[in-house]
Amino acid sequence: MEKILVTGGAGFIGAEVVKRLIKEGHEVISLDNLNNYYSVQLKKDRLANVYKFSKDFNTSYKFIESSLENKTILNSIFSEQKPSIVINLAAQAGVRFSIENPFSYVDSNLVGFINILEACRNNKIKHLVYASSSSVYGGNSKLPFSEKDPVNNPISLYAATKRSNELMANTYSHLYGIPATGLRFFTVYGPWGRPDMAPMIFAKAIINGENLHIFNRGNMKRDFTYIDDVVDAVIKCAFKVATPNLPNGDQTEDTSHSFSPHRIFNVGKGEQIELVDFIEILEINLGKKAKKIMMPMQSGDVKETLSDCTALKEWINYKPSTSIKTGVSKLIDWFKVYYDK
Repeated sequence: MEKILVTGGAGFIGAEVVKRLIKEGHEVISLDNLNNYYSVQLKKDRLANVYKFSKDFNTSYKFIESSLENKTILNSIFSEQKPSIVINLAAQAGVRFSIENPFSYVDSNLVGFINILEACRNNKIKHLVYASSSSVYGGNSKLPFSEKDPVNNPISLYAATKRSNELMANTYSHLYGIPATGLRFFTVYGPWGRPDMAPMIFAKAIINGENLHIFNRGNMKRDFTYIDDVVDAVIKCAFKVATPNLPNGDQTEDTSHSFSPHRIFNVGKGEQIELVDFIEILEINLGKKAKKIMMPMQSGDVKETLSDCTALKEWINYKPSTSIKTGVSKLIDWFKVYYDK
């Protein structure tokens, strides 16, 4: 069994990753700054759920409240706790929020990430797994999005910071031999989900009888990925250490290749659904109709996403199995209980 540091441990994906690691018997240290970008109470409730989980499985679990920008606390965690694997999910999230609050993204996603890389370098970590995002594909029009595609046109600062993380990780992997794996998540949803993301925004508007603003007049498609499938990918990648993947050591334009022990993978369902069809599934599960207000496209948004997960399937036999109907049903069951609807 390993000792594992999970940053962003009170976040949506982070808390579920911690629970899976606890269930498998690993010793987990969790870090989160509990910022108020969205409900702090939801984050605390996730932590309470994790604590209960650790007691049920009688597994060592420790939570530390701090940000990645605090080098003193971060370095003390590495030196005192001595994790062997790091799963870095902490970041300032949200595409739209980055337009109005750019410096929070620089602090957390760039300064915080370099602190993680330095701590990994100084403490000889076995493997670093970190969150990237499907947003790095930006203005790309070719579908499905593949790790082999160029990603030179981010259309939000959030996307730019995530692509920067990939480049920073590759550099540290090259200079210091740190095995690192970046995961480009595609619209993750499910119980305990983020209230700033479309599934929760839509569900709340429908159940409360509020106007539901649908951007680009509904002409959008998304690759929605259920949380259990994402957690499965994170855990399996954490325990399969990245290796160099340049065929024959030759130069290539393929952006998924690296001389260094650094890998990048898409983590999606590999299926598209029209936004209006997704809303209809929510309506069925909630037993209410949405009050739809069609709006123009928002800055920073992309019209459609679709993941090519061939590389991840070859790497860890990734097989996302949760259908959109099953996933939404589980989300709404939790939503009704948590929000007492």
